[in-house]
Amino acid sequence: MGVQLAELVNAKEIDFQALSGKKIAIDAMNSLYQFLSIIRQPDGTPLMDSQGRITSHLSGLFYRNVNLIEFGIKPVYVFDGKPPKLKGAVVEERSELRDEAQRKWLEAVSKGRLEEARIFAQQSSRFTEEMIEDSKKLLKYMGVPVVQAPSEGEAQAAYMAAKGEVWATGSQDYDSLLFGSPRLAKNLTISGRRKIPRKQAYIEIKPELISLEETLRELELTRAQLVDLSILIGTDYNPKGVEGIGPKKAYALIKEFGDLKTIVREKKIDINFDIDEIRELFLNPEVTDEYKINWELPNKDKTIEFLCTERDFSLDRVKKALDKLENKTKEVKSQSSLEKWF
Repeated sequence: MGVQLAELVNAKEIDFQALSGKKIAIDAMNSLYQFLSIIRQPDGTPLMDSQGRITSHLSGLFYRNVNLIEFGIKPVYVFDGKPPKLKGAVVEERSELRDEAQRKWLEAVSKGRLEEARIFAQQSSRFTEEMIEDSKKLLKYMGVPVVQAPSEGEAQAAYMAAKGEVWATGSQDYDSLLFGSPRLAKNLTISGRRKIPRKQAYIEIKPELISLEETLRELELTRAQLVDLSILIGTDYNPKGVEGIGPKKAYALIKEFGDLKTIVREKKIDINFDIDEIRELFLNPEVTDEYKINWELPNKDKTIEFLCTERDFSLDRVKKALDKLENKTKEVKSQSSLEKWF
């Protein structure tokens, strides 16, 4: 879900060329859920191989990264580790919501309501450990680095960005800003357009860039205050936030009182969450320095074997996509040394 800061944050629309040469730490699970949700058949059924194994996420991961690398973007995928204990209730609630969405999906399909079925199908998306391991394996074959976070992937990605090892984090959620990422790139793993639910219309999707420094300056807040504001609205650690308080009201309260504890005391607000515990998760998250970021040449044979032989992908399409990767490598090599890019 992530915190809902869209009303307060100024996102700058950019094109992919503006990110050429940039290293981006992508929130892996955030992107994989997008692929699994969007890449489906008209009735909402995900893509599958001949053995019934879901391949929507692999399709998105492969073809989207080929496009990103063609633009000169250097993706690093950061995977979640063990979620904080405070997130346990949220994880359980999301699981229940997915179960309910799946029930509604199957019911809509049985009644021929395909548009409705697809919406519920997207909401029912869930991952298995096998799907996650397959995703890591594919990225390795493509030569794209993978980082395993000890806990929250977004926190690890933000840490890497704050250290200057990557230029920005890539996610659809604003949590990266709360974790301290200097830049957040949105819409990197989404295709060029998105269908509007229940309408035969599409909207164009372009990459967006958000600067933490500019955001804090425009809002005249510190990062700690932005975290407090977000806790008021609701985060993954307290999804319901404070009843009746949205982004604009939360901002006004922070500007008036300075911090969340003062707001709670002065406005006599009853809360059922630990402010300090949530603050700590954002301001001092669990991260690691035990990782390496190395881009390697794609292993074409392994990629073809994995996608085409094992998962029934089109051999012709995969070969053409891999040729694009190879051509990009040759182009970079002609401009400078291969080692400089990789």
